[in-house]
Amino acid sequence: MSRKFWLSETMVAYYFLLPCIIGFLLFTTIPLVSSLVLSFYDWNILSPPKFIGLSNFIRLFTDDDIFITSLKNTVLYVIAVVPFGIGLGLIAAVVLNQQLKGVAFWRAVYFLPVITSTVAISLVWRWIFNPDVGLINVILRGLAVANPPSWIGGVEWALPSIMIVAIWKTIGYNMVIFLAGLQNIPKELYEAASIDGSNRWNSFWHVTVPLLRPTTFFITVIAIINSFQVFGFALIMTEGGPGNATNTLVLYVYQQGFKFFNMGYASAIAWVLFVIILIFTLLQSYINHRREAA
Repeated sequence: MSRKFWLSETMVAYYFLLPCIIGFLLFTTIPLVSSLVLSFYDWNILSPPKFIGLSNFIRLFTDDDIFITSLKNTVLYVIAVVPFGIGLGLIAAVVLNQQLKGVAFWRAVYFLPVITSTVAISLVWRWIFNPDVGLINVILRGLAVANPPSWIGGVEWALPSIMIVAIWKTIGYNMVIFLAGLQNIPKELYEAASIDGSNRWNSFWHVTVPLLRPTTFFITVIAIINSFQVFGFALIMTEGGPGNATNTLVLYVYQQGFKFFNMGYASAIAWVLFVIILIFTLLQSYINHRREAA
């Protein structure tokens, strides 16, 4: 081929893309394929891998109560965190989209948890939710509450405690995305709705919500994917306890892979999680396309 071809605009574009492509292959595609292959093996790092077919996957659903518990915990976490995070993020965006005094400051305050390290947040909230010396229970005892909740120290309140922290952290991100969507809605639409006798509540439901549908779809997909991959809060705040009450799928992958060195079994769990996330994403995409077509 001629020198002109190799220096053409198309080839120059590929040259710039090449580092990203190589990085994607090395750090995403190859590990992904390797983990899929490994899920059909029994391997503890020290001994050679032994091919066992679908045994890891069969064991997950027939002989592993901790996996089933982790799956239930993860699903409950997604059910709670996604809608509350999106709803509160939308409310915050609507409020902070007004011409209020100090609005820039409050936007920064809401967004601060998003850019704060998960480790730092988890350590602070672990102290706040401590059943003995935590801030919340100290206040409750000061208010003469005889038996305050055990929070992360009890089975009933451990998972809700993590959910509260996750919702608090995700509000800021959702708020920023919703703000971008709100600022793209023409003000003329609200003015027209007002002329037609619509109040703010009706304008919100019949103007704001429909026009925010693409934004809401994007946030929902991202929120579900992130929620299914919850790890840091569960690891640092409770280590999956008490009694596996806060064990999640990603945390269980970590435990099997790097605590018990069951690499093949950990890969099988990871692929089950991948399939679950893929199904939810495709289902959401299908529902969104149906709505747009209607």
